[in-house]
Amino acid sequence: MLRRLYDWTISLAGTRHALWALALVSFAESSFFPIPPDVLMIPMIIARPRRAFVIATVALVASVLGGLFGYYIGAQLFDAVGRPVLEFYGKMQAADLFNARFRDWGAWAVLIAGVTPFPFKVITIMSGWTGLNLPVFVVSAIVARGLRFFIVAALLWQFGAPIRDFIERRLAMMFSLFVALLLGGFWLVRYL
Repeated sequence: MLRRLYDWTISLAGTRHALWALALVSFAESSFFPIPPDVLMIPMIIARPRRAFVIATVALVASVLGGLFGYYIGAQLFDAVGRPVLEFYGKMQAADLFNARFRDWGAWAVLIAGVTPFPFKVITIMSGWTGLNLPVFVVSAIVARGLRFFIVAALLWQFGAPIRDFIERRLAMMFSLFVALLLGGFWLVRYL
């Protein structure tokens, strides 16, 4: 089923409604959909590199709006919608332990989940559930998703199709490494 959903998402990149499809996928991925918008965004940029930053902007805006919907799910619909989504991703048991720490470190969680392969929808729902400050959530989501989408767009715009393989195979690792280095730097500054 996941493979069919992935193939369907890729097929949307070739349609004349691709930007709307990207907006829909980006919105949904931030609140409940399992396929990341990168799988649609990458072929769109490869096909039309001059529109790379327009495409990244659509993904960013829709993703942040979808994140706000995820926040709403966590804040207002947690028992009906949020809990089943977190259970589907196997995150409900950890949610209770995470709740206490999340309010203090929630902005970092949003930043990290926004640029890594960690399901962003889990963090958006948990942000609403734990009552993370809404402006902090929005700013963190804009920064994180902006980094993710605009770095991909810039690489594809600059290097074109040859970078596609690198991005598809190593993007999660590169963003995870970047986040680890960033957090390590903050830890060093704070404790040394």
